[in-house]
Amino acid sequence: MEQRNSNLAVLREPFIAGIDEELAPIMHHLWKLEGGAIYFCRRGWAHVTIDLKDYEVVENTQLVLLPGTIIRINGSSSDFTASFFGFPKEMFIEACMRFEPIFFRFIKEHPCYVLPEENTGAINGLIRATTAIYKDRENRFRNQIAKNHLQSFMLDIYDKCYRHFDAQEIEGGSRQDEIFKNFIALVHTNCTSQREVTFYADKLCISTKYLTGICKSVTGDSAKKIIDDFTILEIKVLLQSAELTIQEIADRLSFPDQSYLGRYFKRHEGISPKEYQSKYSI
Repeated sequence: MEQRNSNLAVLREPFIAGIDEELAPIMHHLWKLEGGAIYFCRRGWAHVTIDLKDYEVVENTQLVLLPGTIIRINGSSSDFTASFFGFPKEMFIEACMRFEPIFFRFIKEHPCYVLPEENTGAINGLIRATTAIYKDRENRFRNQIAKNHLQSFMLDIYDKCYRHFDAQEIEGGSRQDEIFKNFIALVHTNCTSQREVTFYADKLCISTKYLTGICKSVTGDSAKKIIDDFTILEIKVLLQSAELTIQEIADRLSFPDQSYLGRYFKRHEGISPKEYQSKYSI
């Protein structure tokens, strides 16, 4: 996906578009997107985990992966085929600056859904157009056209979301639902440096007890467990890259030292960071 070696993590071109058929090289590894990507499954199936949630991708499934998304491909059929458009974070920000933040929070929570056959024309046409401009490397307006296509993608996705989901689902329901969604958005943004419930409760202007009660009500898990789950996911991504030492990972994620990181990781995963790295690094 995106590139054929460490595809999902980094875009080494201004953007990329085309057809993906071979997932084996990136199977069973965690990838954190620096940019974003839109996928459309044309044939076959794939099982994926996106930000700790599992999804089955089948024909006519549209995936919208925002910058910062963590994804793992768990399995796929031999005939899996998908069209895709991958883009850097900067292009995404420029193309989507006028959309409401609540829309992107909804997309983050609902990254994929199956389109009715009669509603696939727009995404098929847009991906064909984006693939054509990707291949036209002599076009002096190539990047601007790609950004315009991305904006068109997002406008179409916006329309489809409001057409296929209840407005209350997108914009929020009860006060507790709203708080929980804001909490998850904060965890996505801050779990690499903030792991205490107090930080998030203060940001939300509520007590830690109330926040934990909401999390238990919605998911069955405590606020602390949710924070730890996302933190462990971030650690695993860095461990699998094999480009950083344990100490460098500890520094990047604001742990006091690598020993503290090691104890934290082993408490949650049952193995040390080094053992995990030797088993899963790319």
